[in-house]
Formats: sequence, structure tokens, C-alpha cells
Amino acid sequence: MAKVHVRTEINGEPVEFLAEPRQSLLEVLREELGLTGTKEGCNNGNCGACSVIFDGRVVNACCVLAVEAEGARIVTIEGIARDGELHPLQQAFLEEAALQCGICTPGIIVAAKALLDREPNPDELRVRHWLAGNLCRCTGYDKIVRAVLAAAERLQAQEVPQR
Repeated sequence: MAKVHVRTEINGEPVEFLAEPRQSLLEVLREELGLTGTKEGCNNGNCGACSVIFDGRVVNACCVLAVEAEGARIVTIEGIARDGELHPLQQAFLEEAALQCGICTPGIIVAAKALLDREPNPDELRVRHWLAGNLCRCTGYDKIVRAVLAAAERLQAQEVPQR
């Protein structure tokens, strides 16, 4: 099968790769590009473990063909931290003990970041609704929701008022 040359941006960096037309974005991220933070859970779009931000939308990388990434801007869990510093979401997940085995955590953090980018001050109901596509089998969702709300507060406190 002929491979397709794809040019995209991943985590703020230009990236080029060859992909078979049938390959999922998840497969290319993990196996071709070495971005293994994006996890394979169900591989059919039901669990959210492979969530990435694709042109500003949260998508399941297992349900997107890699060739569809042509010209797109993608953020994976590896792109959430900056300059060796954890993102406030990642820090809040640690402080709130909002993770256990770690399979779902990257997808939840990526989805939560997309929420906070869109809605900086969500309430608990909104967080729960937004993360409904991300399943966790190890923990209850209360600590996860608390972590997202704590990160939202932290991010708002970091903002400097515009004059």
C-alpha cells in the first residue's frame, strides 16, 4: 500500500511523516513519532484514552486517519507541559491524587485543557459533562473534577489584567 506524505504541526513543532491511508493518527503518534503519552484504550472511540486536541477540538486519535492530519495543528499530552514545567492541570492532578494506573490520565488532561482553553471558569457540572467521553476504570471522577476546578482557579489567578 502506498504511503502518503503528511505535513502537520504537533505540539507546536512542524512534523512530517509517511502514513498508510488506513493508519490511525493514534498508531502514527505512538509507533512512528514516538509520542507514547497518547494511550490506546478501546481503539474504537469509546474511552477517550487517546484524546488529542486537533485544530482546537478534542478528538479520539484512534478514530482519525493519520492522513487527515495534513495541515492540522495537534496537541498531545507531551505538548501540555512547557519548558520543563508541569501545566497547572498536571500539577493539580498530582496534588488532588486524581490518577491511578495512568492509562486514562493523558486523555483526560488533554480534554480538560481544551475545556479550560474554551471556558476558563467552568462549574462542576460543565466539567463532568465535558469529560463524559473519557472513561476511567480505576478511580471515581470526584478527584478528577476537583483537579480540573483547582487548575481553573490557578490559571485564572495567573492571568494579568489587560490595561
